[in-house]
Amino acid sequence: MRSPKLPGLVLSLLLLLLPPPGPVGGAARFDPTWESLDARQLPAWFDQAKFGIFIHWGVFSVPSFGSEWFWWYWQKEKLPSYVDFMKNNYPPDFTYADFGPLFTAKFFDANQWADILQASGAKYVVLTSKHHEGFTLWGSERSWNWNAVDEGPKRDIVKELAVAVRTRTDLRFGLYYSLFEWFHPLFLEDESSSFQKQQYPLSKMLPELYELVNQYQPEVLWSDGDGGAPDTYWNSTVFLAWLYNESPVRDTVVTNDRWGAGSICKHGGYYTCSDRYNPGHLLPHKWENCMTIDQFSWGYRRNGGISDYLTIEELVKQLVETVSCGGNLLMNIGPTKDGTISAIFEERLRQMGTWLKVNGEAIYDTHAWRSQNDTVTPDVWYTSKPKNKLVYAMFLKWPTSGQLFLGQPKATLGATEVELLGHGQPLQWTPLEQNGIMVELPQLTVHQMPWNTGLIPGLGRSHVPWSN
Repeated sequence: MRSPKLPGLVLSLLLLLLPPPGPVGGAARFDPTWESLDARQLPAWFDQAKFGIFIHWGVFSVPSFGSEWFWWYWQKEKLPSYVDFMKNNYPPDFTYADFGPLFTAKFFDANQWADILQASGAKYVVLTSKHHEGFTLWGSERSWNWNAVDEGPKRDIVKELAVAVRTRTDLRFGLYYSLFEWFHPLFLEDESSSFQKQQYPLSKMLPELYELVNQYQPEVLWSDGDGGAPDTYWNSTVFLAWLYNESPVRDTVVTNDRWGAGSICKHGGYYTCSDRYNPGHLLPHKWENCMTIDQFSWGYRRNGGISDYLTIEELVKQLVETVSCGGNLLMNIGPTKDGTISAIFEERLRQMGTWLKVNGEAIYDTHAWRSQNDTVTPDVWYTSKPKNKLVYAMFLKWPTSGQLFLGQPKATLGATEVELLGHGQPLQWTPLEQNGIMVELPQLTVHQMPWNTGLIPGLGRSHVPWSN
């Protein structure tokens, strides 16, 4: 029998840590400068949420080959695999625009998506309202005949999902928006002027951003794709000052750091730094690890193999490491052109939800502890709830000896309890000679495990404080 994997252990400590940030006040005013904008306090809900779902969906979901960068790799870089794919499957005069009518979304059911998202345990969702191809999932007046209302689905995808998420789930609704578009003629003309001209942002990008915020009121605005242009070209600080001062989501909206060349990991709300960013240590600024279940693409791929998808064990490890180091995990799925969430994506989302039902206490609304991981046993990661005098130790491998050695906790006999989340009974523990403790784990069969799936264990909690 295989040893159970991926538990989380909770230890109760008396700790003095900084309190969580308070709510954002509506009275603060922000100037259109990075110095002023960067001083804005991040709305507390985002750090408490810890886990979100990213959805990459667009016309790139029609060829569903290689990557969501299909158009670029085919037409611009002319990569042989993409050129051959088109040569072998489509007529010689077929253009990327011809994929538009084939993006039907005929099986798209926003309520079904919302129910799957709720089952995942995520607390926010971010949908690609427009990727670098320029196709908008709402009826943008600035994207005539290249949007989901005029072409393909003939539906306002953004509205449908926003309504379903807000009426059927407890998730916050967010939108991704690509600033630039690969082949937009105005952007290309601006680029040829070394961005001295601003035709594209003034006539296309900025009007769309204002429209998105006013019409759909996203509480996450996930900017991307600066096209090599500085934030001054995009008028990013002027827009963000409006977003924080005047917009209908000014008190709750969170933004990332992709607002122009050089701004990433430096300016904006929370930091993303790079795709799949997972530093493995505590950062002084709030950050997010945006990553994909499919290791090679953000959009759906028909040519994806089973080994291309991260297992639930690997995904839980990503979540645990990220949250222990003060980050949020934004886990991506790519629906099909028909609007279905493929079985492997749905399975991973539901598996994550199953794990979080037991172990969510060690994830949601937690803080980084004084140590992010253990020095004695590998693959042990810590979180804490200082107000409740709790510390959680999430261990990713169940020790074959049944004894878990932890080098970081400073426990007091008679005052410290250790429990297994979902199990509920106090566990026996003894202090180690120098530092730390040894915990006697319960001997449980697969059917006795609190998560009931046989896949993913979890650990419990205690109310008696440690001395620190």
